[in-house]
Amino acid sequence: MKPRFGFPATLLALCVIWTSHAAELRFGSTTADITPDKPVALDGQRNVRISKTPETPITATALALESRDGDTVVDQAIIVSCDLVAIRDGILEKVRAKVGPQLKDFDARKLLLCATHTHTAPVTVDGKYNLPADILQPGDYTEWMTTRVAEVVIEAWRKRAPGKVGWGQGQAVIAQNRRSVFSDGSAVMYGKTDTDKFRGIEGYEDHNLEALFFWDNNDRLVTTVINVASPAQEVGGQSRVHADFWHPVREQLRARHGKELNVLAWNGAGGDVTSRLMYGTAADTRMRKLRGLSRLDEVARRIVNGWTEALEGAQKDKHANPVLRHSVRDLDLPLRVVTEQEAADARKEAEKFAKDPAQKWNYNWNRSVVTRFELQKGGDPGVLPTEIHVLRLGDVAIASNQFELFTDYGVQMKARSPAVQTFVIQLAGPGSYLPTERAVRGGGYSAVIQSSRVGPQRRTGARRAQRCGDQGALANQEMNPT
Repeated sequence: MKPRFGFPATLLALCVIWTSHAAELRFGSTTADITPDKPVALDGQRNVRISKTPETPITATALALESRDGDTVVDQAIIVSCDLVAIRDGILEKVRAKVGPQLKDFDARKLLLCATHTHTAPVTVDGKYNLPADILQPGDYTEWMTTRVAEVVIEAWRKRAPGKVGWGQGQAVIAQNRRSVFSDGSAVMYGKTDTDKFRGIEGYEDHNLEALFFWDNNDRLVTTVINVASPAQEVGGQSRVHADFWHPVREQLRARHGKELNVLAWNGAGGDVTSRLMYGTAADTRMRKLRGLSRLDEVARRIVNGWTEALEGAQKDKHANPVLRHSVRDLDLPLRVVTEQEAADARKEAEKFAKDPAQKWNYNWNRSVVTRFELQKGGDPGVLPTEIHVLRLGDVAIASNQFELFTDYGVQMKARSPAVQTFVIQLAGPGSYLPTERAVRGGGYSAVIQSSRVGPQRRTGARRAQRCGDQGALANQEMNPT
């Protein structure tokens, strides 16, 4: 039976990977265009939006890693950053199925996909919206897109060669907590702050920018990873395919370091944040006008500046033989319990939307809670199977999760990690939100039962803590062979 316990502590337990065998690093990377050439529906919002032509390309960028001791493979990984809302159910499986027969020397279980969470990428799941027939349907786009992603994975793996890696940290004020708290204790995503009932912003913002740099043996910068704890949603309300702020970031970095530079965007723990301001917009607008920048370009400027700070240090400390260790685990996380009142409220809301095809998203969002309530009547709310990856690369830890993970959890993992630097990757799967206890008390979208399949509640007490300890010991043994 797979382990069943709370997610953040589980991931921390798997991070105990800190003495291991160094070997030669080999890496490969490449980028592919996954922009649709036909009109598509856009994901990420409740209403239907049709993109007739793209505003920018959207891409998938693969980084293949392998450590070798002579002819012996020590460990391996391939991580693909995708300009998508999420890695919806079935996408990873499709890519693995397409990659497996082509890469006999790679363990497909060690392939990880992650999303930037742009809200201007195509829908990848059929049945989510009521869509017109004359556009590229989600299933057809997904089939084509996963083939492109598989191709980029195969190419990156076959291009791997000896090189060097460095890591660094900069600062970039991107994330803005988007949950306003009011005098009655309630919290609202994007709630108005210019009211006398506003009392503050609910949570923390992580402004650390984590970066990895990969050089070939001629010291040419080939690939970089940028990890910021914010989704890419600066232009999330528009109706054209757009990579959001990552597009100008890539353009600016390639202008400085060559058009072939591969840029992976890793979305850190930012389920409760966005790059859009909650207050202070007048001052921000004035300063941007004085600089001659759009808000999108301003966000990109901050990321590039933070990345440059990280590069200044990292290029002085390059590593050709770092430790590479990669653990993949399947966990069963306890589902959040649906109360009778929550089920009744969701049923009432679903009935309001049942007969309106334009409200299919809202109907499904509420109806799923009723279904969960019916399934848990036997006394067990069930579990959510989830796959997590934890890697060590030199002095760096990298930990993935499928959720829109509230920032507090990412901060907890970074604070307790034994690594010099820790990268958290969210939305390496389909979602959904994983709110904090504080957020659940405040309610509102992203914290209510409809938004969350796994919650912060600790239902198993001492037994849960023991399982966490057991899992950590097992992970430590696997990642630190004697």
